[in-house]
Amino acid sequence: MKSPNAVGPQARSATTVSSTDLRARFAARLSSLYGSEVPAYTTLVTVSQEVNQRVMSRRGADAARLGSMERVTAERHGAIRVGSPRELQQVSRVFGALGMFPCGFYDLRDAAPAPIPVVSTAFRPLDRAELAVNPFRVFTSVLVPEDRRFFDVDLEGRLKRFIEARELFPPELLALADRAVAHGELSSADADRYLDLATAAFALSPEPVDRTWYAELERVSGVAADIGGVTTTHINHLTPRVLDIDDLYASMQARGVEMIDEIQGPPRWDGPDVLLRQTSFRALSEPRRFRHPDGSVTEGALRVRFGEVEARGVALTPAGRDRFDAVTAEADRRVAANPELSRADIAPEVWAQGFPATERELCTQGLGFFAFTVDDAVAGGTAAPEQVAALGRGTVAGLVATDVLRPEPIVYEDFLPRSAAGIFASNLTDRGAVDAEHGGAERDLSWMEDVLGQEVNVPEDIYAQESAASLSAAEAVLGRTISP
Repeated sequence: MKSPNAVGPQARSATTVSSTDLRARFAARLSSLYGSEVPAYTTLVTVSQEVNQRVMSRRGADAARLGSMERVTAERHGAIRVGSPRELQQVSRVFGALGMFPCGFYDLRDAAPAPIPVVSTAFRPLDRAELAVNPFRVFTSVLVPEDRRFFDVDLEGRLKRFIEARELFPPELLALADRAVAHGELSSADADRYLDLATAAFALSPEPVDRTWYAELERVSGVAADIGGVTTTHINHLTPRVLDIDDLYASMQARGVEMIDEIQGPPRWDGPDVLLRQTSFRALSEPRRFRHPDGSVTEGALRVRFGEVEARGVALTPAGRDRFDAVTAEADRRVAANPELSRADIAPEVWAQGFPATERELCTQGLGFFAFTVDDAVAGGTAAPEQVAALGRGTVAGLVATDVLRPEPIVYEDFLPRSAAGIFASNLTDRGAVDAEHGGAERDLSWMEDVLGQEVNVPEDIYAQESAASLSAAEAVLGRTISP
């Protein structure tokens, strides 16, 4: 599951900076940079913190079940876009220095509501202890110029040459990153230099954009233009975490900030929070300089970057994801059949009919991932008769039902292709053009692993291992086998 060179959180000397500390410092640097470039992001962070405080006041300790207030306040996920396998491999080195590893494979080329010509992974910490210290993630997309649904042969060739000619990450940064990966730390001086170079690599460049070239790519896809129409990369968005995304959505609108039309992901309903809900304020018009064919440079603007926010819930098992897909498809069907109603009107009823109403049901039906601890009384040798009977049967469902085992939800740390595509599409001025008659280029998890030269972790495998480890610990306490 984890890179062999990964180093967990531990004490370091005063003259070195661990990968864990480096990640926390980089996340803070990036947040400061993005706030200076996109002032509305600072508003988003402020409102998120206000909402979280309201939830904590309203719900008390229960509000922290899916993450402590300290963690939720510090939590960020970023998004960047690169143009080639070479650039993606370099990105993995930069993030590897921060103890972040590729997790998940996402193909947005067939995603609704608008296909995006990219495939993606997320670089993030994997260990629960590392996530608790600083859960920084970066959703990273790479362009697929070979996909004939988007790019013809001529445009593919010109796009590849343009991307190959640029340098996103200076050699000094990559060398420092490799050193950090090898040792799990950097000297204080090297850490400062790494942070300076890495932050600068993701800053919005003042260099003029070739107006003609950018416009040609934009006709295919706004995302393609944002990736291949400029000579640098930049943060596309930086996302805080909020405990009540519906409150956040209304609070941002009350401040006069234009939000996208709806919250992506599961609906607001009376049952358990699962997976991921996301929304954003609309991409803002940012001043950019443009170079024209005659060599002149003029002032203009682009609408590319936006402010996303997320609320996280319980990770679902493969069976749970199947159930999630089924209720989502049923909600889609009913929305299409009742255009006078919104998804927010329809989806909660669909979920109430087809999804477990409580976390305990989610657990006992094997639809969610949970970590388990043994009830203190049982661990101390005092068990009620129904608990003794449940221990004799030894099933997780029976042990949970009688409170022998206490399930704690495992938080979903990853992403949803449909939600990502929905956020992207809601912030594009033009959805571009797709020629469905032509075939696409094959991209899958194996392709991503070949490019990166390392394992791309499967999120469900990580959650399953964490759950299994907790059951093993429970078996040791109880002195008997537990049947999943």
